[in-house]
Amino acid sequence: MNAAATLPAIDTLAELLERLGSISPARIRVHPPPGTATAEDVLACDAGEKHLCELVEGVLVEKAMGYYESRLAAVLVSLLETFCQAHDRGIVLGADATTALGPGLVRLPDVSFVSRERLPGGKVPRAPIPDLVPDLAVEVISQGNTPQEMARKLREYFAAGVKLVWYVYPQTRTVRVYTAPERVSELGVDQTLAGGDVLPGFSVPIREWFRRAE
Repeated sequence: MNAAATLPAIDTLAELLERLGSISPARIRVHPPPGTATAEDVLACDAGEKHLCELVEGVLVEKAMGYYESRLAAVLVSLLETFCQAHDRGIVLGADATTALGPGLVRLPDVSFVSRERLPGGKVPRAPIPDLVPDLAVEVISQGNTPQEMARKLREYFAAGVKLVWYVYPQTRTVRVYTAPERVSELGVDQTLAGGDVLPGFSVPIREWFRRAE
């Protein structure tokens, strides 16, 4: 994961922002210059800055996150960890777990689950950015996220081998459950979120999840 992906020829900042999902320019780091960043720069950013950064086509992109969104993610981590410990299913990680999805592509899902079957030797890797794709990736949508950005992330997750993706929308208290980029169901606050084939037996009423977060 040392090499940066080559950024296709782009003439303007507007073109770069559009390619990355029409995100705010405030989220683009210019040191190192866009197109030259590597996985090592992600780790340096994580160690020395207050913002987490993802790596997309050699560009460091600050991760959009809010206080309430972080709380929702933390509660979900707790619920999933309790379930996984009881059933010996695998490991649960938070938003600072670097996930390598391909050359020059490092994402940081807000919550992720890796099954025991995917863990090398059944153990947690010690590499800072292991070549280990989660079974489940969860994104709690913040104000700084754009629909275009999240659509791109969705394609990347499934292309890398993620089996299940949850997009959580705090403002409407809804969860979109993806089993493929084009296969989605939307759950409201009075419904129950279930682990499906990825985490059979896990479920949480969405209203209870938000209640605990608040």
